[in-house]
Amino acid sequence: MDAVIGIRHEDKYAMERRTPITPGHAKKLIEQHGVRVVVQSSPKRVFPDGEYLSAGATVEENLDTCPVIFGVKEIPADAFEKGKTYVFFSHVIKGQPYNMPMLQRMMDLGCNLIDYECIVDDQNKRLIFFGKYAGLAGMINSLWSLGQRLKVYGYTDNPFLGIRQAQHYASLQEAREAVSAAGQQIARHGLPKDLQPLTIGFTGYGNVSIGAQEIANLLPSMEISPEQLLELSKSNDLPENVIFKVIFKEEHISKRKDGASFDLQDYYKHPEYYENNFEQYIPHLSVLMNCMYWDSRYPRIVTKDYLKDLFSGGRPKLTVIGDITCDPDGSIECTHKGTAIEDPVFVYDPKSGKPAMGFEGHGILVMAVDILPSELPMDASMSFADALFPFVKPIAEADYRLAFDDLVLPPAIKKALILHQGALTPNYRYISKYL
Repeated sequence: MDAVIGIRHEDKYAMERRTPITPGHAKKLIEQHGVRVVVQSSPKRVFPDGEYLSAGATVEENLDTCPVIFGVKEIPADAFEKGKTYVFFSHVIKGQPYNMPMLQRMMDLGCNLIDYECIVDDQNKRLIFFGKYAGLAGMINSLWSLGQRLKVYGYTDNPFLGIRQAQHYASLQEAREAVSAAGQQIARHGLPKDLQPLTIGFTGYGNVSIGAQEIANLLPSMEISPEQLLELSKSNDLPENVIFKVIFKEEHISKRKDGASFDLQDYYKHPEYYENNFEQYIPHLSVLMNCMYWDSRYPRIVTKDYLKDLFSGGRPKLTVIGDITCDPDGSIECTHKGTAIEDPVFVYDPKSGKPAMGFEGHGILVMAVDILPSELPMDASMSFADALFPFVKPIAEADYRLAFDDLVLPPAIKKALILHQGALTPNYRYISKYL
């Protein structure tokens, strides 16, 4: 066995239980591909050490013998070793300031860095991701949050109270069954009159949104357009046992400042020409699921100023924001930070501008867990490892001593190589301005 890989113990978050390579995948790497697998011992990983031992892997306290190391989340700066290759979600491609010291440390040590987020096909479609599981867990958590917040409002028998936080289910299937049971209750008994029509809006249509919608579809639901949403409250004959779903695309969220027609490519190239177009829809939503990519060049989706105006007229229809995207001070401006699995929600008071953890208080409830897939660690890890598996052996066998142009890697992996021998590769040299 010439190729050796290591699997890290995740240490960024107390509740991070995912792994990039499961025991089943490790067994195939060992027996079918001749790759030696060393697993760093972990007391919390969703797959116990014993399952890796049974698969033929070695379990060690450290990964000193491994030239290539796979993880999930960011790695502490003092854990890197000279000249090694690391594969993980580094969160550096936007120049994130909190990860620049980590990147600089890797550069100083001459490390190689492959980022899962950058592994894409010829159409720039991501190949390896947890996004769908963020959507699945985020929707489960948001329905749980809705039930708890409605309880605070006095709806002590609302149908969402039977849903728990995603982390408390043994599997995704168990969570699905709980949401389906809530859906059956809604179908049979309907919703309280003053909550009707109950509406859920989804920003975006990628993997995260697909996952969130998959859970919402377990409820008796009807999809309508954003335009229909604006007219919904005027209808007098709406069914009382249906939830209305709305999917918002870029043209619903932003508009040209000069009044010209929306053009998607123009929006991507010149976001500075655009402003918020979403505020017209917010008063008609009960739950907002934020599922789309955002960076600071684009207009925000929900601002603090807007929320202040919205709440100045009394308690609005909007009850919960499930901020799966979870950009602190970002597209949902009142998301001041990503929350922990063990303390997942806060109520933002638009009047004071301050958040309070938990379900109580005046304002909008925000669920913003920033490692949502780890609430479904077994299902998420298995799906992720399925996608990663074909690339593991080529990554492990590559000779990183060669010049970048001569380096033999699958094209999708080479495009995701941010650092080679400690230097930013051509596609990522722009990051140097953030260091």
